[in-house]
Amino acid sequence: MNSAHITRIATELNIGSRQVTSCAFLLDEGASIPFISRYRKEATGSLDEVAVTAIRDRLEQLQVLDKRREAMVKSLLERELLTPELKRAIENADNLTALEDIYLPYRPKRRTKASMAREAGLEPLAVWLLEGAATPNGEAVDEDPMQQALAFVNEDKKVLSAEEALTGARHILAEIINEDNKARASVRELFVNAGMIRSKVISGKEEEGAKFRDYFDWDEPVGKVAGHRVLAMRRGEKEKILSMRVSPPEEAAHQLLENLFIGNRTRAAEQMRLAVVDGYRRLLGMAMETEIRLELKNAADVEAIGVFAENLRELLLAAPLGRKRTLALDPGFRSGCKLVVLNEQGDLMHNDTIYPHSGGRGAEEARSKVEHLLVKYKIEAVAIGNGTASRETENFVRALKFPQNVMVVMVNESGASIYSASQVARDEFPDFDLTVRGAVSIGRRLMDPLAELVKIDAKSIGVGQYQHDVGQRALKRGLDDTVMSCVNAVGVDLNTASKELLTYVSGLGPQLAGNIVEYRRRNGAFTSRAQLKKVPRLGPKAYEQAAGFLRVHGGRNPLDASAVHPESYSLVKTMAADAGCAVAELIGNQSATAGIRLQDYITDEVGLPTLQDIVEELIKPGRDPRQQFEIFSFAEGVQKMDDLSEGMNLPGIVTNVTNFGAFIDIGVHQDGLAHISQLADRFVRDPNEVVKVGQKVMARVLEVDMKRKRISLSLKSG
Repeated sequence: MNSAHITRIATELNIGSRQVTSCAFLLDEGASIPFISRYRKEATGSLDEVAVTAIRDRLEQLQVLDKRREAMVKSLLERELLTPELKRAIENADNLTALEDIYLPYRPKRRTKASMAREAGLEPLAVWLLEGAATPNGEAVDEDPMQQALAFVNEDKKVLSAEEALTGARHILAEIINEDNKARASVRELFVNAGMIRSKVISGKEEEGAKFRDYFDWDEPVGKVAGHRVLAMRRGEKEKILSMRVSPPEEAAHQLLENLFIGNRTRAAEQMRLAVVDGYRRLLGMAMETEIRLELKNAADVEAIGVFAENLRELLLAAPLGRKRTLALDPGFRSGCKLVVLNEQGDLMHNDTIYPHSGGRGAEEARSKVEHLLVKYKIEAVAIGNGTASRETENFVRALKFPQNVMVVMVNESGASIYSASQVARDEFPDFDLTVRGAVSIGRRLMDPLAELVKIDAKSIGVGQYQHDVGQRALKRGLDDTVMSCVNAVGVDLNTASKELLTYVSGLGPQLAGNIVEYRRRNGAFTSRAQLKKVPRLGPKAYEQAAGFLRVHGGRNPLDASAVHPESYSLVKTMAADAGCAVAELIGNQSATAGIRLQDYITDEVGLPTLQDIVEELIKPGRDPRQQFEIFSFAEGVQKMDDLSEGMNLPGIVTNVTNFGAFIDIGVHQDGLAHISQLADRFVRDPNEVVKVGQKVMARVLEVDMKRKRISLSLKSG
């Protein structure tokens, strides 16, 4: 463990070095982020998941820096180029950019104009020009470079004239300028502070690239450009619709470099000015543009992945209906509506296809079938996918004769088709086709969104922003972190969870999750957490990591249904004995827990944070952090864009939040956009400050563009 890294991270994150050290040690041992933040609060000083994640990511970044440093030193040693000064500079470089700048002059190069000039023996001439141009005005001697260059004419080396000699010398100077640390740092700063990002439409691509119209003639400062605009321009460039450049005023860059390398007005200085222009245009300017473009892309990726992760969290933690007998419909017109019936556990009991929108006999048969099934299976809820024909199907269902109080709920079906075609769905329902699997997914999403959505690649759920344009490895890492955080925050029923859900439990992963499901199939339901130790390959470390997040309801030990970790069972037993009751009598008994003096149970291993968590869990064991389910309905009589008019106020559900606004489903098969300027009466910098995915809102229609299928909405009060 690198103590310098610990100190640096502690300073950057403004937390204690001991907290960082403990966290780094736990991570190094393989502990998951949810486990560290939940069950190791004494060690980390109660760091939350955000802080633990930041420590993990920064440690990894610094380790990458160290590996690059080692590779550079090794390369320099092998080529006998490492001096004590150079080694010191490499060791002191505190970021990858500074490190690469130091190494650049020593990097093995392909053959360049400068290297060919050196081979021709022109380096002394370049040094003479460099030194002559740098001499202060009062000390400079104005010698003629052409006369100096004559001495370097050499037909054998293909230097046929003094002019050719000077040209070669300027190539060497251009490379010197490009590789100079101070020059690179100064030009880099100029790009950041005065650079502009510009995009233009490629001639003849106007019609083909209509979706990029906003960027046909666009420019804005590098320091102010929003991440989503960077990604949009890059996508337009990739699709060969736009050309994109990043640069500061060229004259400013030339002047900056002249100030660094030229100290007089001699003829040597004139040659240096020519080298500055060449070096900037051909080397340094292009290198800095590439670097700044990459930095803008990386920053945009971080921003986009953060937005995606936040949206995904809201979707995964959406309120579950719970275990209800459900009839689910995947709507359609000519192909009919696929219908499935699920029991309280989400098992498929019945499937059929109905044709409620065909008129005549088909509609009558559909009505009869559904009314029969509602009674036969004692249906408690009807889930309707929100795709094609959803509003028409909702009207059909609401017009039926319900034998009891049945909820009718529209369900976001984004990604259901991905699930239905996946190997997971084929393994789960090998005897049924895609349409049945898709309808099952819709019904299960209503019952428990988290348990169903973990079966789908998060990128397919439809709550991202340019998810195909960002770095895919970083995106997967961010989304996996989010899914794991949500799964472990809610907790998982050990006896009903799918392999996919168990995969995200702290300490498990796909292999152990599969082993748990197979053990459950062979041996029946788990009766205790301790039984997990019998699962093949699930060792003490995995048990420690996972046990607290797994629930066994109705087992031998009532604590197995709570978030109390098995390592604290003996402590709870002591608390119960001190209170004069059994552990079971302590659970859910606030009057009994109120008498527990936490200070009496503090030890070297267990502190107040863990004790407070234990008591809170005893009061409300296995509590679900998700909100209570609320029924939502779209406005009656508004089912398609033709039904909209400006000024209408309509109920809607936020389906996606981006940096430029929020998309809202108002029940017309086309989401509307509330621009960031229309999200609240006050100024909003981050849309997530005021809206979340899944939030129910009242939106006002500002504009309906039938041609471009766009709906503009406002959430402002007036």
